[in-house]
Amino acid sequence: MKILIVGIGSMGKRRARLAKGMRNGLVVCGVDASEARRAEAAGLGIVAYASIPEALAAEKPDAALVCTAPITHAGIIHTLLEAGLPTFTELNLVDDGYAENQALAARKGIPLFLSSTMLYRGETQYIKKQVAEFRAKTGKPVRYLYHIGQYLPDWHPWESYKNFFVGDRRTGGVREIFGIDLPWLWDAFGPVESVSVEKDKISALELAYPDSYFVTLRHAGGAKGVLAVDIVSPKAVRNFECFGEGLHLFWEGNPKALFRFDHETGEKVPVDTYAAFEHDSRYSDNIVENAYVDELANFFGVLEKGEAPRWSFAKDQKIIDLIETIEKK
Repeated sequence: MKILIVGIGSMGKRRARLAKGMRNGLVVCGVDASEARRAEAAGLGIVAYASIPEALAAEKPDAALVCTAPITHAGIIHTLLEAGLPTFTELNLVDDGYAENQALAARKGIPLFLSSTMLYRGETQYIKKQVAEFRAKTGKPVRYLYHIGQYLPDWHPWESYKNFFVGDRRTGGVREIFGIDLPWLWDAFGPVESVSVEKDKISALELAYPDSYFVTLRHAGGAKGVLAVDIVSPKAVRNFECFGEGLHLFWEGNPKALFRFDHETGEKVPVDTYAAFEHDSRYSDNIVENAYVDELANFFGVLEKGEAPRWSFAKDQKIIDLIETIEKK
C-alpha cells in the first residue's frame, strides 16, 4: 500500500512514522507547500511534492491522510475524493464542506474517515464502560468534573502560537480542546441536551478569543458535567473525576493515572488499561501514541476489512454545532 500525507508538519510526520511502523512495506509520500518541510521529509525517507496534482501523477497512491491546518481541510478533501482516494482527515474544527464532501464520498463509494483520537484511548473507553454498567445496574445518574488546560505558547514550543492554526479565532486553542474532548464525552455520557457557559480572557496572550471557559453540560439520560477549558495553565493538565452513588473514577490524563475508588478499602485503586504504551517525549505526558496507532489501524481496517469507523462527519457535525453554541453563549 502507498499512502499520501498532505501536510508534513508535526502531525503529518507523526502519522508517517506510526503508519510505517505498523505496516511492513508501506510506502509514504507527501505534499507540502513549504520547501523546508519537503527537504525535512526527504531526510526521513519521504518523497514530497509541492502540490497534490504533482504527487498524484507521480505516485498514484492508494489512500491519503490530510494533516494540514483545519481551515484548509475542506478543499483538500474534495480534491482527494475527486481523485478517487479514500481519505483520512485530522480534526477539522469547522464544518466547511461537510455536506458536499460527505455526498461526494458517498457518490464515489469511497471511505471518508475522520480522526477523533480520544475515542481510541483505553482510559476513555474504560470510563464509558464503567458509566454504562453503573447506569444499567442502578438507574442512577452520574456527575463529572473535567479540567483541561495548557499554556498556548507551550503547545508548539518550536514556533509562535501566532504562526499556526490556534492563532485563528475559527480554529483557536480553546476550540481545539473542545473538538478533541467533546466527542468522547458525548460518546461516554450521551448527547448534550443543554449548556450554560462562563468565559473570560485572563491572560496577556494576543488572541481574538477568550482563553478560559467554564461549561456545564447536561446529557440525555441525566448525566451532568462541568467542563473547565483554558489555554493559560502553566502546567499541562487533564484532570477528570466522575462520581455517582456507588461509582467514583479519577483520571489525570495519562495511562498511569486512572483510578477507581474501592469503598471497602477506602482507597483509590489504579486501573491499567494498557499493557504497554508509547510516548513521544517532545509532548506532554497526557499524549499517548497508542491511541494514534489504534486510530490508524481502524482506518486501515475500514479500507481492507470493511470495519466501521469509530467517528464520522455526521457525528462531528453535532459536535461543531455544540461548539458554536458554547462560543455564542
